Amino acid sequence: MTYKQALKKINSLLLFGSRPGLDRIKKLLKLLGNPQDKLKYIHIAGTNGKGSTCTMLSSILTNAGYKTGLFISPFVIDFRERMQMNGEMIPEQDLADCVSEIFPVVERMRDNGEIITEFELVTAIAFYWFAQQGCDIVVLETGLGGRFDSTNVIRTPLVSVITSISLDHTAILGDTVEEIAMEKCGIIKDYGYTVFYPQESNVNNVILNFSNLRCNTFVNANEVQLTALGGNITHTDVEYRGFPMKLNLIGKHQIKNLKTVLAVIEVLQNHRRFYITDENIADGLAKATMPARLELLSTEPVVLVDGAHNPNGMEALSQAITDYLPNKNIVCIMGMLRDKDSNSSLEYLDGLFDAVITLEPDNPRKQTSEELAEKAVKFFDKVYPMESFSGAVDKALEMAGDDGAVVVCGSLYLASQLRPILIRKLKQRKEI
Repeated sequence: MTYKQALKKINSLLLFGSRPGLDRIKKLLKLLGNPQDKLKYIHIAGTNGKGSTCTMLSSILTNAGYKTGLFISPFVIDFRERMQMNGEMIPEQDLADCVSEIFPVVERMRDNGEIITEFELVTAIAFYWFAQQGCDIVVLETGLGGRFDSTNVIRTPLVSVITSISLDHTAILGDTVEEIAMEKCGIIKDYGYTVFYPQESNVNNVILNFSNLRCNTFVNANEVQLTALGGNITHTDVEYRGFPMKLNLIGKHQIKNLKTVLAVIEVLQNHRRFYITDENIADGLAKATMPARLELLSTEPVVLVDGAHNPNGMEALSQAITDYLPNKNIVCIMGMLRDKDSNSSLEYLDGLFDAVITLEPDNPRKQTSEELAEKAVKFFDKVYPMESFSGAVDKALEMAGDDGAVVVCGSLYLASQLRPILIRKLKQRKEI
């Protein structure tokens, strides 16, 4: 089987959508020999900050010499981003080989009326490959929620991590942050360690109650001895236990994520017999990068690509724009999905942009550019709904000028689609 054939097999399951429950994935994994039981994990759930937290943890553990698996979603540039080892994506042939071995089992289950979803298959592939590679540890990000997420078939992880929680996927996870927190806390297993960053008291209480119910040791990430020394649009300088470090993931919200990461590292050092030096941490942080998470593509003009798609994410983006782009002529290219809280998200961006261009992300749940524009005119004077991605980039760069800024936000799907166009256009401008 070739890589393209493997992707076609995986994508063929997208039509089955998302189906709650763990029975199917458990049966599939049992038929594969339960590869997930051969591994150790850091299991991470939350609304925002999961990707950044996973990326930093993976980079630090890799730099400490541990064979580290990383499972994340969604991908931005390449499907293979979803499963990595030591910072390298799964090789194309490895993915093809895994699919050729696993998909016949999926088909046998389908013949018996048991439909495996795309995310269940991808999760199974990741477990299968990580076990084959003999990973020392796997940084495992949930896809949606926690309790019924396909990743939640593992035994007690080395550490359970709950990142920032806010309203998102309300049709599936619940209408309140407390309900969503309860779903996320479904990853907490008996007699483990739970790391979380303090947030709203009602959310904190849910996490604390779940941890106590599961007899977990509760670790408050805000107690980590970390000092933010300052920074700019390219990096943030911090000091950890007297050791200077540089964080390339920008935005003040990343300090909270970093404290969460360091709290996890301290649990591994103090209770799980992992040897990780401050130099390992510093080197890992310096190497940690993420596409489409406040990613700086250019400085003249400033071009920021961010996958922020809910109120919490937009608040962090708003803070970064206020901190790093004062007095700039800023043009925003925005697209959002129908099931996102676009009105509340737009409120956080109120008045920050001189012009907004709306586009439709390539996703079945897309909000049309006209629909989003109708909402955006309440917050911005100049709003232009467009159809052409390339045309939108040209217009934004022209309106911003070399001294201005272009910001992409609203959807990771939109960010992944615009990112290569922006890179190409910026390169062409430099060559002129």
